[in-house]
Amino acid sequence: MNPQAAVRLTETDGIPTLFAQAAGPMRAGLVFRVGVADETLARGGVTHLVEHLALHRQGLADYHFNGATKAAFTHFHVEGAEHEVVTYLQGVCDSLAALPMERLETEKEILRTEESRREAPQLPLWRYGAQGYGLVSYPEWGVRNLGPQDVEAWVRNWFTQGNAVLWVAGERLPAGLTLKLPAGPRRSLPAVTSALPATPAYFSDGTGGVLLDAVVADSTAARLYAGVLERELSRALRQEGGFSYTAAAEYTARRDGFAVVTAFADALPAKQDAVLGGFVDVLAALRAGRIGQGDLDAVRTRADSALTAPDAAALRLPGAAEDLLAGRPSRTLDELRAELREVTPEHLHRVAVEAEGTALMQVPSGHRADWAGYTAAPTSSSYAVTGRRFASKSRDGSALTVGAEGVSVTAGAQDGTECAATVPYRACAAMLSWPDGGRRLIGTDGLVVDVEPGLYGVDAHTVATVDAAVPPTAVVWLPPRERTPAPEPAPDGSGATRAGSPERATATRRTGLQTAALVVSALFGALFGFLALSVTAFGADEPDTSTGEWVAIAGFMWGLTGLVTWPAVRILRRTRRV
Repeated sequence: MNPQAAVRLTETDGIPTLFAQAAGPMRAGLVFRVGVADETLARGGVTHLVEHLALHRQGLADYHFNGATKAAFTHFHVEGAEHEVVTYLQGVCDSLAALPMERLETEKEILRTEESRREAPQLPLWRYGAQGYGLVSYPEWGVRNLGPQDVEAWVRNWFTQGNAVLWVAGERLPAGLTLKLPAGPRRSLPAVTSALPATPAYFSDGTGGVLLDAVVADSTAARLYAGVLERELSRALRQEGGFSYTAAAEYTARRDGFAVVTAFADALPAKQDAVLGGFVDVLAALRAGRIGQGDLDAVRTRADSALTAPDAAALRLPGAAEDLLAGRPSRTLDELRAELREVTPEHLHRVAVEAEGTALMQVPSGHRADWAGYTAAPTSSSYAVTGRRFASKSRDGSALTVGAEGVSVTAGAQDGTECAATVPYRACAAMLSWPDGGRRLIGTDGLVVDVEPGLYGVDAHTVATVDAAVPPTAVVWLPPRERTPAPEPAPDGSGATRAGSPERATATRRTGLQTAALVVSALFGALFGFLALSVTAFGADEPDTSTGEWVAIAGFMWGLTGLVTWPAVRILRRTRRV
C-alpha cells in the first residue's frame, strides 16, 4: 500500500484532524456528533435548522459546499481551492458562534418545503419507536415552535470543540486555518431503543414491494454479506423470476459496534406474492448456509478494488471522522484488505443467522409474513386506561378513554376481542395541538391516540385536562387545519396507528385488487355515461319513440351508470393511493 494513502491524525485549534494526501481539488469536512436521534419528537428538526442557518452566510460560491444532518452526525463539507476551503470552514464556525437569527423564519419555511419532498423511511419508526433513531421517520414538527433561545442553546450544547472532528484530503493541511468553537465535552452516541417485543418481526404497509432491515455486528463479514444478499435477490427476483426491477441491499454502520443491513425489492401489485415469497426464500437459503464461493469472491473483489483506488483513503475520511467521534478504533486500508481476505462462506453464514434473528420486514398492505416465522409488530397496547369514556359518533364500536395517567382508544378486533392503543402522559413523545381543540398524542413506542372533539364529543374541559397532563416540552402547536382527521384504523381494528403526517385521512391504503376494481368500474361508468348522455340528447328525436319511452330509457341508462360507477366512488372514499 502506498504510504501516502495513510490517514494521519493531528489537531487544529484543539479539534482532532484527520488528513490524507490526495490529488486534485482540496476536500474537507467538519463533523459534529449530533443528529436527529439526539432530539425529541416535539423538538425535531432543530439540528437541521442549525445546519441551514450556519450555511446561510456562505451565499452563492463557485466552489462546492453543503451540509448534511444524519441520525447521529452532522456534516459540513467543501471542495475547492485551498483558500476557498479555509473561507468555508472558518465561515461555518463564525456562523455557529453568531447564527443569523434574522433568517430564522425564512429557514423554517425552507425546511418545510424540503420536508414536503422527502419520503421518510418507515422501518426506523417500527424498530425504535418515536425516539432516538426512530425520529428519522417523522416530520420535523418541532421547527415551527423553535425560538432563537432554543436554537442558540442547542448550538452551545452540541456544536462545540470537543464534539467535533475535522478531516482534510489534499496535498497538505490548509495554511492559516483557524476554527474557533466553544469548549464542550464529547457526546456519547444516542441510546438504542426498541419498539419490538420480539424479532424477526413484520408489518404491513404500502404497495411498493418488500423492505427489510436487520441489526448485525459491524464487521467486514457483515459488509460482504450485504453484497452477497444483493446479488442473490437480483438473481432470484429479477434475472430468474422477472418479478422485480430493483433488488438491492446496503450496509450502514451505526458506529456503536453494530450496523444495519437494509434490503429492498420492488413489485407490481400482481407480483407482490411472488416477490414476498422469493425474498423470504433468499433469506432462508443464506440462513441455511447456501452461500456460493463465487458470489463471495465477486463481492470481495469489488470491495478490495474500492480499498486500492487512488483516492480510497480520502473517500474514507468522513466515516473515519464519525468513528473517531464515536470512540471506535481506526483501521488502516491494509488491515481492512487483510480482513477481506479472511472472510469465508462460514463467516457469512453466521451473519445471515444473526440478521435473521433481528430482522424487521415491511410487506405490502394486505399481506402477512407470519407463515415465514415473522411475528406481527404490535399495533396495539397491552392495556387501556380507566377514566371518562367517549363513544365514537361514527357508531363503529370504538371509544376514547381519558384517564388520570393517559389516554386510550379501544375498538373491537377481527377476532371479537377488544384492542386498545394507549399513550401514557409520562411516555408521550409529542402531542400535536390544533386551534380547533384536536389533539394527537404519540407515545414513545410510536402508537397514536387522537383526542378529536368532533369524533368523540370531547368537551373543552376534558381537552384542557389532557393539555395540563402532557409535559409542556412535548407539545407541538400547529396552525389551523382544513379538515378534522379521524384515527386511521390499524390492522387489528384497534384504531391505533404508528404515526405519520398529522394531516393523514381516515382512509385505508388501496390494495392492488381495489385499484383494478376502481379502473374497471370507472371505465364502465364512462361507457354507460356516454350512452346515457346520447339517449338524453338525441333520443327524443327518434320518430318511433314516445316521450314517455324516451324518459324511461334515459332514466334507466342514468341509473345503470350510477350503479356501475358506485363501486369506484366507494373505493375512492374509503381508500387512499400510496
